[in-house]
Amino acid sequence: MSAAAPITTHVLDTAAGRPAAGVPVRLAVQLARPPVEAAADSTEWRPVASSRTDADGRCKDLFVVADSAHLVPGAVYRLSFDLHAYYSAAGVHDCFFPSAEVQFRMPTEPSAHYHIPLLISPYSYSTYRGS
Repeated sequence: MSAAAPITTHVLDTAAGRPAAGVPVRLAVQLARPPVEAAADSTEWRPVASSRTDADGRCKDLFVVADSAHLVPGAVYRLSFDLHAYYSAAGVHDCFFPSAEVQFRMPTEPSAHYHIPLLISPYSYSTYRGS
């Protein structure tokens, strides 16, 4: 039995009433910068992983367990979801939000599991910390 990935996500298309399969998802970590240099428009992100949601809308392989040693306690991570690609493939061409980005801070106990669900429709999205 393998351990769960430390960061997972699940995308549900609430307008269609089903899991959102095939959504491109990217995970990145914010690079630390000295406070003097930090400006709102100069944040740099290092890509960590990318994947697509499966038929159940889950992205279980986004961050493999072997890479959990590279989690940075207290660091800010970003999940980016390409909603334009998903809705275009579904024949929906009036998607208001072409992407959704969810930023979260990795708590100081990085051995825990962090699940970030995303509920989407062509004109809205919401998220929360799942279990």
